[in-house]
Amino acid sequence: MDFKKFSKLGQAFMLPISILPVAGLLLGIGGALSNTNAIAQFPILNQGWLQAVFTIMSTAGNAVFANIALIFAIGVAVGLAEADKGTASLSAAVAYLVFTATLSGYLSLFAAKDAKIDTGVLGALVIGLVVTKLHNKYRKIELPAFLGFFGGSRFIPIVSSLAAIAIASIFYIIWPPVQDVLVMLGEKIAVMGSFGTFLYGFFLRLTGAVGLHHTIYPMFWYTSLGGSEIVAGKTIEGAQNIFFAQLADSHHMGLFTYGTRFFAGRFATMMFGLPAACLAMYHSIPKSNRKKVGSFYSSSALTSLLTGITEPIEFSFLFVAPWLYVVHAFLDGCSFLVADLLQIRIGNSFSGGFIDFLIFGVLQGNAHTNWLLVLPVGIAWFFIYYAVFRFCVRQFHVLVPGMELAGPTDSQEPVEIVKTGSLRDKSLIIIEALGTSTNIEDVSACATRLRVSLKDSSIVDKEILKSMGATAVLDVKNGIQAIYGGKAILYSQEINQILGKEE
Repeated sequence: MDFKKFSKLGQAFMLPISILPVAGLLLGIGGALSNTNAIAQFPILNQGWLQAVFTIMSTAGNAVFANIALIFAIGVAVGLAEADKGTASLSAAVAYLVFTATLSGYLSLFAAKDAKIDTGVLGALVIGLVVTKLHNKYRKIELPAFLGFFGGSRFIPIVSSLAAIAIASIFYIIWPPVQDVLVMLGEKIAVMGSFGTFLYGFFLRLTGAVGLHHTIYPMFWYTSLGGSEIVAGKTIEGAQNIFFAQLADSHHMGLFTYGTRFFAGRFATMMFGLPAACLAMYHSIPKSNRKKVGSFYSSSALTSLLTGITEPIEFSFLFVAPWLYVVHAFLDGCSFLVADLLQIRIGNSFSGGFIDFLIFGVLQGNAHTNWLLVLPVGIAWFFIYYAVFRFCVRQFHVLVPGMELAGPTDSQEPVEIVKTGSLRDKSLIIIEALGTSTNIEDVSACATRLRVSLKDSSIVDKEILKSMGATAVLDVKNGIQAIYGGKAILYSQEINQILGKEE
């Protein structure tokens, strides 16, 4: 799989993953405030109607996590379908239901009563990929006249269901030993202890540089690779699944699961380290430029602090000094290591910002999470990041935003459009900068990046893209990625509509 396809797979994960923050907040707030520990700390919560609200919130949030595999199957199909995404999503949902039912049928016929095959997100991924392949190839198929009603898009759910039966048959044979291997891998990571935690944090941050981390952490969060534990009498697999199961269990005692080592290291970096890096870069640029770029650094720091979205900061130095990004990844790995050694047991729904820290750390009580330890670690991380970035940027004159004065431009039109133009006006300028519609093959977006597949990347006018608000423009195989923050998805939708590619 080349970079273009692998990157698109990572992007497809973003659709189902984007659902999790809201579900996590519902489950987190509902579970936290209906927990007996929280009620004991805040007696005002012990009111019937209020607890009913919290219980409903917790139940609603838990529904998403209980069906995460189905959601991933649908999300992957939607993300990778070339057109007619509605049919692709329906086909994926039907195929996954047939897949799980077929596995259950095999178990009831041939296996012991306590036998279990849980393919989790991996099974959902296989179903989603197969359905997408069938959908993209056969959605316009023409059948003989007597079967004409079942042609075209109606053929996809049918053939997908048949494929799901075949896939389930294969999984029934191969998955039990695969489950054993996953358990063994999880055990090896556990044996590696804190060093394994460091490696996880380090490589997760490295892959995040090119947006491929979405293909890595779901395997730890939602499968037995992230651990297996009995909660409330049920066997739960996956670090995040275990954490939320314990969160919903009012009888859970002691620290939360060890699997939180795949989350807890984020908070020191996102809440303290990267905001300090912003301050260090701001202090390193010429004073005459600080007013011009001050809002960029302050907003990027606040975004990382509150939500844990770090790309605006990271892309300010990744492309001009990749080695500095490696230093950052090493420090982030160390953050995971320290959190593990100190037994900080805070989970999260999506990222490591203050919102998750408050809900899944503070409100759960220090006895469950050791959240108080994040504060001294975070303060230390603030000074470490500040010192490292201040030294590196000044010593090696890293061209972060504001380090050099921007040169004169041939036209002020893009600048004026940024200030006063509509979304369509801005999108038209971006299309022109990408080499016009004839050069564009595919446009999509993740959380902060506009991802564009192009026929010829050399004709892209990066300066125009940056003048339209991109903090960075990254060359990738067969295209570019422009960092527009939260506006990326808006530009993607508008550009596709202009190009007539919106289904």
